[in-house]
Amino acid sequence: MKKCILLYILTAFFVLSYPIYAHAFIGLCCGKCGGNMPMNIPGGGCPETHEFRFKLSPLFMKMDGLRNGTDSVEPGSILGMPTMMGKPTGKFMAVPTDMDMYMTNLTAGYSFTDNFFGGIMFMWMRKDMDMRFNSTMKMMTGQDGFTMKSNGMGDTMIMTKYRLYANDPLIPTKQVSLLLALSMPTGSIDEKNSEHPLAARKAEQLPYGMQPGSGTFDPKIGILYQGSTSPLWWGVNLTYTPRVYRNSRDYNMGDEFHYDLYGMYQLRYNFVAELQLNGKWWNHIEGEMDEAVSGASGRATQGDPASPYATSLWDPHNYGGNQISVTAGIQWQPLPLNIVDLQVGVPVYRDLNGPQLEEDYRVMLTWYLEIPTPSSIRYKGEKKGIKSKLGF
Repeated sequence: MKKCILLYILTAFFVLSYPIYAHAFIGLCCGKCGGNMPMNIPGGGCPETHEFRFKLSPLFMKMDGLRNGTDSVEPGSILGMPTMMGKPTGKFMAVPTDMDMYMTNLTAGYSFTDNFFGGIMFMWMRKDMDMRFNSTMKMMTGQDGFTMKSNGMGDTMIMTKYRLYANDPLIPTKQVSLLLALSMPTGSIDEKNSEHPLAARKAEQLPYGMQPGSGTFDPKIGILYQGSTSPLWWGVNLTYTPRVYRNSRDYNMGDEFHYDLYGMYQLRYNFVAELQLNGKWWNHIEGEMDEAVSGASGRATQGDPASPYATSLWDPHNYGGNQISVTAGIQWQPLPLNIVDLQVGVPVYRDLNGPQLEEDYRVMLTWYLEIPTPSSIRYKGEKKGIKSKLGF
């Protein structure tokens, strides 16, 4: 955690101390650059050519309560002994009740041409999940439950965006882009259940969803559309992530499909309001985590692949589902080439493969910075370049 904080401080110092020799660019009405684009959707916006951009986005997500399909589930109703007279009961010795997730994304990118952009995104995350015990575990531990924890670097994503169509090369009011990305397995899949009150359980693997990484290289492909008629901007983004193979622990996360619709309205020269509809479908986990580490099963009967699960978190079918959320936000430009963005998202529909924890809300704050290079038309003193590109 300390290394990540130091990295962000050094990055902020670099970008703030960099001599930004740009023409004064006041307002968020740029058709190609950072203004009027959603900060939470990968590939959003089309930066001006030959300019760097950086995004630092801390996010907090609260998950509270269990859901199976579209119905809420009371944790006590699924607590019990996993087997009775040798038969599965559908109950668990421990179930999650709520979780706090903290994530920080750091993105850096560069626009190589009018149509081609490349970038990389690093992620750090921390998860604190409260678990409730059944009566047997309460007697064994003397506790009602415990907090399962994990933290560390997540997977890293490299991405490219190619603009397929624009009705105007400088300030397009309609544009279509192709997004290609690759998620690299820099996050760990070997974190242990070190917070468990029983010493014998501390060496176990944490369940799938508590691991910071996926363990696999995962491609992503998307089609992005953006339109505008000042002071209104809108867009539709479709992205798909297939999971094409299993990781070193013999499982893979489920495929994902995201669809985002957004509208943004210019309130004044340096303020923009935004409203989004964010949809997500994701599949259950395929395969099951191996038994490579002693005590890593998480099952009621250690080492027996046919035995019921001690907690719902170990059932790979208790992952995935459908969710639609509404996100509202405000963008503010405190200085030229800088944007501060605050977004709050709340689910309005959830149909989950459960029982699993359901999202309650999320809040994200983003600081966005553009740095023109000498080749950019916004670089200070390049008046000839500006005139030639404008056709004067």
